[in-house]
Amino acid sequence: MRKVASITAIVVGIVMVVAGVVTWVVVGNTLSDQKIVVSQDADCLAGDDVNGPFSAYCQAMVINKHTMGITGGKTYSELARDDPNRATAMDSAFLQASLFTSVVAFGVALMAFVVGVVLTLIGLAIRAPADIGTHSEPLTPA
Repeated sequence: MRKVASITAIVVGIVMVVAGVVTWVVVGNTLSDQKIVVSQDADCLAGDDVNGPFSAYCQAMVINKHTMGITGGKTYSELARDDPNRATAMDSAFLQASLFTSVVAFGVALMAFVVGVVLTLIGLAIRAPADIGTHSEPLTPA
């Protein structure tokens, strides 16, 4: 049973590590392909290419800042149906949601990677022989 548990933990751990790395790379490349650059007036990472979780977050925040400036501080749902800025607010909400979704995807990828490493280490630890000490005389109950 111990051998099965260790092999299972190692295999699942390696699969999760690979899945985490692949997910991180795919999401990063997909964002990078969009050629998005964090706006120069962003509070963080201004001018950086959007290709990772921090730049995606910074761009989403600056989009919100710009939208609030255009709409007078109102969100899409707060604007009147006939407000000419409603379409801009809707586009902004979609862009922000997409960027925040990529931030979540990066987080899940990182979590999968870390859990995979931990499972692999646990599997290797289970395989290692138990260290019962180096006593030269048999242990007897006290």
